[in-house]
Amino acid sequence: MNSYFKLSQEAVGKLAQRYETPLLVLSMEQVERNYAFLAQQLPGVKLYYAVKANPNEGIIRKLAELGSYFDVASDGEMRFLTEMGIKPERMVYANPVKTPSGLKVAKETGVYKFTFDSESEIGKMAKAIPGGSVLLRVRVENPKALVDLNKKFGAHPDDVPHLLDLARQQGLDVAGLCFHVGSQSASSDAYLEAIRICRGLFDDAQHAGFNMRILDIGGGFPVPTITETIDITGMLQDIREALAHNFPDTEIWAEPGRFMCGTVANLITSVIGTQQRNGNQWYFLDEGLYGTFSAVIFDHWDFELETFKSGEEIPTTFAGPSCDSLDIMFTDKMVVPLELGDLILVPNCGAYTSASATVFNGFAKAPIVIWEDVRELLHVKE
Repeated sequence: MNSYFKLSQEAVGKLAQRYETPLLVLSMEQVERNYAFLAQQLPGVKLYYAVKANPNEGIIRKLAELGSYFDVASDGEMRFLTEMGIKPERMVYANPVKTPSGLKVAKETGVYKFTFDSESEIGKMAKAIPGGSVLLRVRVENPKALVDLNKKFGAHPDDVPHLLDLARQQGLDVAGLCFHVGSQSASSDAYLEAIRICRGLFDDAQHAGFNMRILDIGGGFPVPTITETIDITGMLQDIREALAHNFPDTEIWAEPGRFMCGTVANLITSVIGTQQRNGNQWYFLDEGLYGTFSAVIFDHWDFELETFKSGEEIPTTFAGPSCDSLDIMFTDKMVVPLELGDLILVPNCGAYTSASATVFNGFAKAPIVIWEDVRELLHVKE
Protein backbone atom coordinates (compact mmCIF):
# COMPACT_ATOMS: atom_id res chain seq x y z
CA MET A 1 0.00 0.00 0.00
CA ASN A 2 1.72 3.18 -1.19
CA SER A 3 -1.15 5.60 -1.50
CA TYR A 4 -1.63 8.44 0.92
CA PHE A 5 -3.50 11.71 0.96
CA LYS A 6 -1.58 14.65 -0.51
CA LEU A 7 -3.07 17.89 -1.73
CA SER A 8 -2.14 19.52 -5.03
CA GLN A 9 -0.55 22.95 -5.27
CA GLU A 10 -3.84 24.31 -6.60
CA ALA A 11 -5.76 22.87 -3.67
CA VAL A 12 -3.25 24.25 -1.18
CA GLY A 13 -3.54 27.75 -2.64
CA LYS A 14 -7.33 27.78 -2.68
CA LEU A 15 -7.63 26.31 0.81
CA ALA A 16 -5.20 28.87 2.23
CA GLN A 17 -7.05 31.68 0.49
CA ARG A 18 -10.41 30.58 1.83
CA TYR A 19 -9.48 29.45 5.35
CA GLU A 20 -6.07 31.09 5.97
CA THR A 21 -3.19 29.26 7.64
CA PRO A 22 -2.27 27.23 9.56
CA LEU A 23 -4.89 24.73 8.43
CA LEU A 24 -5.27 20.98 8.83
CA VAL A 25 -7.08 19.12 6.07
CA LEU A 26 -8.36 15.58 6.79
CA SER A 27 -9.50 13.00 4.27
CA MET A 28 -12.20 10.57 5.35
CA GLU A 29 -11.68 8.63 2.12
CA GLN A 30 -8.11 7.96 3.26
CA VAL A 31 -9.40 6.78 6.63
CA GLU A 32 -11.60 4.32 4.80
CA ARG A 33 -8.74 3.14 2.57
CA ASN A 34 -6.49 2.57 5.57
CA TYR A 35 -9.12 0.60 7.47
CA ALA A 36 -10.01 -1.49 4.43
CA PHE A 37 -6.34 -2.29 3.79
CA LEU A 38 -5.69 -3.50 7.32
CA ALA A 39 -8.92 -5.48 7.40
CA GLN A 40 -7.94 -7.16 4.14
CA GLN A 41 -4.38 -7.90 5.22
CA LEU A 42 -5.37 -9.14 8.68
CA PRO A 43 -8.65 -10.96 8.01
CA GLY A 44 -10.65 -11.84 11.09
CA VAL A 45 -8.59 -9.56 13.35
CA LYS A 46 -10.60 -7.12 15.50
CA LEU A 47 -9.15 -3.67 14.86
CA TYR A 48 -9.16 -1.40 17.93
CA TYR A 49 -8.27 2.14 16.81
CA ALA A 50 -5.91 3.79 19.32
CA VAL A 51 -7.85 6.98 19.94
CA LYS A 52 -4.85 8.80 21.42
CA ALA A 53 -3.18 8.95 17.99
CA ASN A 54 -5.82 11.36 16.72
CA PRO A 55 -9.14 11.81 18.56
CA ASN A 56 -10.75 13.86 15.78
CA GLU A 57 -14.49 13.22 15.86
CA GLY A 58 -14.70 12.80 12.10
CA ILE A 59 -12.06 10.05 12.11
CA ILE A 60 -13.74 8.24 15.00
CA ARG A 61 -17.20 8.44 13.45
CA LYS A 62 -15.92 7.14 10.13
CA LEU A 63 -14.13 4.22 11.80
CA ALA A 64 -17.19 3.41 13.90
CA GLU A 65 -19.26 3.36 10.73
CA LEU A 66 -16.74 0.94 9.18
CA GLY A 67 -17.02 -1.44 12.14
CA SER A 68 -13.90 -0.54 14.09
CA TYR A 69 -13.40 -1.13 17.79
CA PHE A 70 -11.50 1.37 19.95
CA ASP A 71 -8.49 1.40 22.26
CA VAL A 72 -9.10 4.03 24.95
CA ALA A 73 -6.58 5.13 27.56
CA SER A 74 -8.40 7.55 29.86
CA ASP A 75 -11.68 8.67 31.40
CA GLY A 76 -11.82 11.47 28.83
CA GLU A 77 -11.60 9.12 25.87
CA MET A 78 -14.23 6.79 27.31
CA ARG A 79 -16.63 9.68 27.95
CA PHE A 80 -15.99 11.13 24.49
CA LEU A 81 -16.77 7.90 22.67
CA THR A 82 -19.76 7.17 24.89
CA GLU A 83 -21.21 10.61 24.12
CA MET A 84 -20.80 9.78 20.43
CA GLY A 85 -22.96 6.71 20.92
CA ILE A 86 -20.19 4.10 20.74
CA LYS A 87 -21.03 1.10 22.90
CA PRO A 88 -18.71 -0.02 25.72
CA GLU A 89 -18.43 -3.46 24.11
CA ARG A 90 -16.41 -1.79 21.35
CA MET A 91 -13.80 -0.38 23.75
CA VAL A 92 -10.79 -1.77 25.57
CA TYR A 93 -9.26 0.32 28.37
CA ALA A 94 -5.73 -0.36 27.22
CA ASN A 95 -3.70 1.76 29.61
CA PRO A 96 -1.61 -0.61 31.77
CA VAL A 97 -1.74 1.87 34.66
CA LYS A 98 -5.24 3.23 35.18
CA THR A 99 -6.29 6.30 37.16
CA PRO A 100 -9.02 6.23 39.82
CA SER A 101 -11.17 8.48 37.62
CA GLY A 102 -10.55 6.19 34.64
CA LEU A 103 -11.78 3.13 36.51
CA LYS A 104 -14.76 5.08 37.84
CA VAL A 105 -15.78 6.11 34.33
CA ALA A 106 -15.21 2.57 33.04
CA LYS A 107 -17.73 1.36 35.60
CA GLU A 108 -20.18 4.16 34.74
CA THR A 109 -19.97 3.60 30.98
CA GLY A 110 -19.84 -0.20 31.07
CA VAL A 111 -16.31 -0.69 29.73
CA TYR A 112 -15.16 -4.09 31.05
CA LYS A 113 -12.09 -5.03 28.98
CA PHE A 114 -8.67 -4.02 30.29
CA THR A 115 -4.94 -4.52 29.93
CA PHE A 116 -2.41 -4.58 32.79
CA ASP A 117 1.24 -5.36 33.37
CA SER A 118 1.83 -5.21 37.13
CA GLU A 119 0.69 -6.64 40.44
CA SER A 120 -0.45 -3.27 41.76
CA GLU A 121 -3.03 -2.97 38.98
CA ILE A 122 -4.85 -6.21 39.72
CA GLY A 123 -6.56 -5.13 42.94
CA LYS A 124 -7.60 -1.81 41.40
CA MET A 125 -9.36 -3.51 38.49
CA ALA A 126 -10.94 -6.24 40.61
CA LYS A 127 -12.40 -3.71 43.03
CA ALA A 128 -13.71 -1.33 40.35
CA ILE A 129 -15.00 -3.90 37.83
CA PRO A 130 -15.47 -7.30 39.53
CA GLY A 131 -15.12 -10.08 36.98
CA GLY A 132 -13.69 -7.75 34.33
CA SER A 133 -11.89 -9.31 31.37
CA VAL A 134 -8.16 -8.66 31.38
CA LEU A 135 -5.21 -9.15 29.06
CA LEU A 136 -1.71 -9.20 30.52
CA ARG A 137 0.71 -7.06 28.55
CA VAL A 138 4.02 -8.79 27.84
CA ARG A 139 7.26 -6.88 27.35
CA VAL A 140 8.81 -7.13 23.89
CA GLU A 141 12.36 -5.94 23.25
CA ASN A 142 12.47 -3.81 20.10
CA PRO A 143 14.94 -0.92 20.32
CA LYS A 144 14.58 -0.37 16.56
CA ALA A 145 11.06 1.04 17.00
CA LEU A 146 10.72 4.80 16.53
CA VAL A 147 8.99 4.97 19.92
CA ASP A 148 10.02 2.09 22.18
CA LEU A 149 6.97 1.68 24.42
CA ASN A 150 8.50 -1.31 26.19
CA LYS A 151 10.82 0.96 28.15
CA LYS A 152 7.71 1.90 30.15
CA PHE A 153 5.21 -0.93 29.70
CA GLY A 154 4.99 -4.73 29.68
CA ALA A 155 5.61 -7.52 32.17
CA HIS A 156 8.71 -9.67 31.77
CA PRO A 157 7.75 -13.11 30.39
CA ASP A 158 9.13 -14.73 33.56
CA ASP A 159 6.56 -12.83 35.64
CA VAL A 160 3.55 -13.79 33.51
CA PRO A 161 2.46 -16.99 35.36
CA HIS A 162 2.49 -15.25 38.74
CA LEU A 163 0.51 -12.23 37.49
CA LEU A 164 -2.07 -14.37 35.71
CA ASP A 165 -2.56 -16.42 38.86
CA LEU A 166 -3.03 -13.32 41.04
CA ALA A 167 -5.60 -11.90 38.62
CA ARG A 168 -7.55 -15.17 38.68
CA GLN A 169 -7.42 -15.30 42.49
CA GLN A 170 -9.04 -11.87 42.64
CA GLY A 171 -11.92 -12.92 40.42
CA LEU A 172 -10.89 -11.32 37.15
CA ASP A 173 -11.58 -13.03 33.84
CA VAL A 174 -8.08 -13.75 32.55
CA ALA A 175 -8.80 -13.74 28.82
CA GLY A 176 -5.36 -13.62 27.24
CA LEU A 177 -2.20 -11.70 26.52
CA CYS A 178 -1.23 -8.58 24.64
CA PHE A 179 1.95 -6.90 23.46
CA HIS A 180 3.06 -3.77 21.61
CA VAL A 181 6.32 -3.88 19.68
CA GLY A 182 6.66 -0.08 19.63
CA SER A 183 5.52 2.63 17.30
CA GLN A 184 6.53 2.87 13.62
CA SER A 185 8.17 -0.54 13.48
CA ALA A 186 9.56 -1.02 9.99
CA SER A 187 10.09 -4.80 10.23
CA SER A 188 8.01 -7.82 11.18
CA ASP A 189 10.84 -9.33 13.24
CA ALA A 190 9.66 -8.04 16.63
CA TYR A 191 6.07 -9.15 15.93
CA LEU A 192 7.21 -12.65 15.02
CA GLU A 193 9.33 -12.94 18.16
CA ALA A 194 6.46 -11.64 20.32
CA ILE A 195 4.03 -14.11 18.77
CA ARG A 196 6.49 -16.95 19.44
CA ILE A 197 6.93 -15.90 23.09
CA CYS A 198 3.18 -15.52 23.60
CA ARG A 199 2.53 -18.99 22.16
CA GLY A 200 4.68 -20.51 24.86
CA LEU A 201 3.07 -18.40 27.58
CA PHE A 202 -0.40 -19.35 26.29
CA ASP A 203 0.49 -23.04 26.46
CA ASP A 204 1.77 -22.71 30.03
CA ALA A 205 -1.34 -20.80 31.11
CA GLN A 206 -3.72 -23.24 29.49
CA HIS A 207 -1.97 -26.14 31.21
CA ALA A 208 -2.56 -24.23 34.46
CA GLY A 209 -6.29 -24.14 33.76
CA PHE A 210 -6.69 -20.66 32.29
CA ASN A 211 -9.23 -20.04 29.52
CA MET A 212 -6.79 -18.17 27.29
CA ARG A 213 -8.71 -17.11 24.21
CA ILE A 214 -7.50 -13.64 23.08
CA LEU A 215 -4.17 -12.36 21.76
CA ASP A 216 -3.80 -8.61 21.18
CA ILE A 217 -0.85 -7.83 18.89
CA GLY A 218 -0.98 -4.09 19.55
CA GLY A 219 -0.16 -1.48 16.94
CA GLY A 220 3.08 -0.02 15.62
CA PHE A 221 2.26 -0.60 11.95
CA PRO A 222 4.31 1.99 10.02
CA VAL A 223 3.34 4.78 7.67
CA PRO A 224 5.44 6.31 4.84
CA THR A 225 8.44 8.36 5.86
CA ILE A 226 10.69 10.71 3.87
CA THR A 227 13.80 8.60 4.50
CA GLU A 228 12.70 4.96 4.56
CA THR A 229 11.00 2.56 2.16
CA ILE A 230 8.66 0.27 4.06
CA ASP A 231 7.08 -2.93 2.76
CA ILE A 232 3.93 -2.84 4.88
CA THR A 233 2.25 -5.52 2.76
CA GLY A 234 5.15 -7.90 3.31
CA MET A 235 5.20 -7.14 7.03
CA LEU A 236 1.52 -7.88 7.43
CA GLN A 237 1.84 -11.08 5.40
CA ASP A 238 4.56 -12.29 7.80
CA ILE A 239 2.37 -11.42 10.79
CA ARG A 240 -0.71 -13.03 9.25
CA GLU A 241 1.15 -16.27 8.53
CA ALA A 242 2.69 -16.38 12.02
CA LEU A 243 -0.73 -15.91 13.61
CA ALA A 244 -2.28 -18.61 11.44
CA HIS A 245 0.48 -21.02 12.41
CA ASN A 246 0.70 -20.23 16.13
CA PHE A 247 -2.82 -19.07 17.02
CA PRO A 248 -5.25 -20.66 14.54
CA ASP A 249 -8.12 -20.91 17.03
CA THR A 250 -7.54 -17.73 19.05
CA GLU A 251 -9.40 -14.41 18.83
CA ILE A 252 -6.89 -11.82 17.58
CA TRP A 253 -7.00 -8.09 18.28
CA ALA A 254 -4.80 -5.27 17.00
CA GLU A 255 -4.55 -1.65 18.13
CA PRO A 256 -3.55 0.45 15.10
CA GLY A 257 -3.30 4.18 15.74
CA ARG A 258 -0.62 5.72 13.56
CA PHE A 259 -1.50 3.52 10.58
CA MET A 260 -5.15 4.56 10.62
CA CYS A 261 -4.62 8.29 10.93
CA GLY A 262 -1.04 9.14 9.99
CA THR A 263 -1.69 9.46 6.26
CA VAL A 264 -5.10 11.15 6.47
CA ALA A 265 -3.99 14.71 7.30
CA ASN A 266 -2.19 17.52 5.50
CA LEU A 267 -1.02 20.71 7.19
CA ILE A 268 -0.87 23.96 5.26
CA THR A 269 1.42 26.49 6.91
CA SER A 270 3.05 29.71 5.68
CA VAL A 271 6.26 31.65 6.09
CA ILE A 272 5.71 34.60 8.45
CA GLY A 273 9.34 35.60 8.93
CA THR A 274 12.72 35.20 7.27
CA GLN A 275 16.19 36.19 8.40
CA GLN A 276 19.87 35.32 8.43
CA ARG A 277 21.19 34.32 11.85
CA ASN A 278 24.91 33.69 12.23
CA GLY A 279 25.19 33.07 8.52
CA ASN A 280 22.32 30.54 8.50
CA GLN A 281 18.95 30.90 6.81
CA TRP A 282 15.96 30.88 9.16
CA TYR A 283 12.26 30.75 8.30
CA PHE A 284 9.52 31.33 10.85
CA LEU A 285 6.20 29.55 10.23
CA ASP A 286 2.72 30.19 11.60
CA GLU A 287 2.69 26.68 13.08
CA GLY A 288 5.30 25.31 15.45
CA LEU A 289 6.32 22.80 18.11
CA TYR A 290 3.43 23.77 20.33
CA GLY A 291 1.02 23.05 17.48
CA THR A 292 0.94 20.36 14.81
CA PHE A 293 4.72 20.02 14.84
CA SER A 294 4.52 18.72 18.42
CA ALA A 295 5.32 15.32 16.89
CA VAL A 296 8.92 16.46 16.42
CA ILE A 297 9.32 16.17 20.21
CA PHE A 298 6.66 13.72 21.30
CA ASP A 299 6.85 11.33 18.35
CA HIS A 300 10.44 11.81 17.08
CA TRP A 301 8.94 12.47 13.66
CA ASP A 302 10.65 14.09 10.68
CA PHE A 303 8.21 15.89 8.39
CA GLU A 304 8.20 16.29 4.64
CA LEU A 305 7.94 19.96 3.64
CA GLU A 306 6.53 20.47 0.15
CA THR A 307 7.21 24.03 -1.08
CA PHE A 308 6.18 23.51 -4.72
CA LYS A 309 9.39 25.30 -5.74
CA SER A 310 12.35 24.10 -7.76
CA GLY A 311 15.98 25.13 -7.62
CA GLU A 312 19.07 24.61 -5.53
CA GLU A 313 18.33 23.60 -1.94
CA ILE A 314 20.04 25.20 1.04
CA PRO A 315 20.32 24.11 4.69
CA THR A 316 17.60 25.90 6.62
CA THR A 317 16.30 26.30 10.17
CA PHE A 318 12.53 26.34 10.67
CA ALA A 319 11.01 27.89 13.79
CA GLY A 320 7.46 28.32 15.04
CA PRO A 321 5.55 31.48 15.95
CA SER A 322 5.78 31.39 19.76
CA CYS A 323 8.09 33.51 21.92
CA ASP A 324 9.96 30.43 23.12
CA SER A 325 13.47 29.65 21.90
CA LEU A 326 12.61 25.93 22.18
CA ASP A 327 10.13 26.41 19.35
CA ILE A 328 12.47 25.25 16.59
CA MET A 329 11.29 22.31 14.49
CA PHE A 330 14.20 21.66 12.13
CA THR A 331 17.82 22.63 11.64
CA ASP A 332 19.72 22.05 8.41
CA LYS A 333 16.52 21.08 6.60
CA MET A 334 17.27 21.18 2.88
CA VAL A 335 14.78 23.34 0.98
CA VAL A 336 14.67 25.76 -1.93
CA PRO A 337 14.89 29.40 -0.71
CA LEU A 338 11.51 30.76 0.40
CA GLU A 339 9.89 34.15 0.70
CA LEU A 340 7.50 35.81 3.10
CA GLY A 341 3.99 34.45 2.54
CA ASP A 342 5.07 31.26 0.78
CA LEU A 343 2.86 28.26 1.52
CA ILE A 344 4.23 24.90 2.68
CA LEU A 345 2.35 21.62 2.53
CA VAL A 346 3.10 18.99 5.19
CA PRO A 347 1.58 15.58 4.31
CA ASN A 348 1.34 12.50 6.55
CA CYS A 349 0.83 14.55 9.70
CA GLY A 350 -2.26 12.88 11.15
CA ALA A 351 -0.69 10.91 14.01
CA TYR A 352 0.41 12.38 17.34
CA THR A 353 0.34 15.93 15.97
CA SER A 354 -2.91 17.82 16.53
CA ALA A 355 -3.59 15.30 19.33
CA SER A 356 -0.75 16.77 21.40
CA ALA A 357 -0.98 20.37 20.18
CA THR A 358 -1.47 23.13 22.75
CA VAL A 359 -2.61 26.75 22.90
CA PHE A 360 0.63 27.94 24.51
CA ASN A 361 1.36 31.64 24.13
CA GLY A 362 -2.26 32.22 23.07
CA PHE A 363 -1.91 30.63 19.64
CA ALA A 364 -5.03 28.68 18.72
CA LYS A 365 -4.78 25.12 17.49
CA ALA A 366 -4.85 24.86 13.69
CA PRO A 367 -8.46 24.65 12.47
CA ILE A 368 -9.51 21.41 10.81
CA VAL A 369 -11.56 20.95 7.64
CA ILE A 370 -12.66 17.72 6.00
CA TRP A 371 -11.41 17.51 2.43
CA GLU A 372 -14.47 15.71 1.08
CA ASP A 373 -16.70 18.48 2.52
CA VAL A 374 -14.82 21.33 0.83
CA ARG A 375 -13.43 19.74 -2.34
CA GLU A 376 -16.38 20.52 -4.56
CA LEU A 377 -16.74 23.97 -3.05
CA LEU A 378 -13.22 24.84 -4.17
CA HIS A 379 -13.53 23.13 -7.59
CA VAL A 380 -10.13 21.42 -7.29
CA LYS A 381 -8.69 17.94 -7.28
CA GLU A 382 -6.32 16.48 -4.71
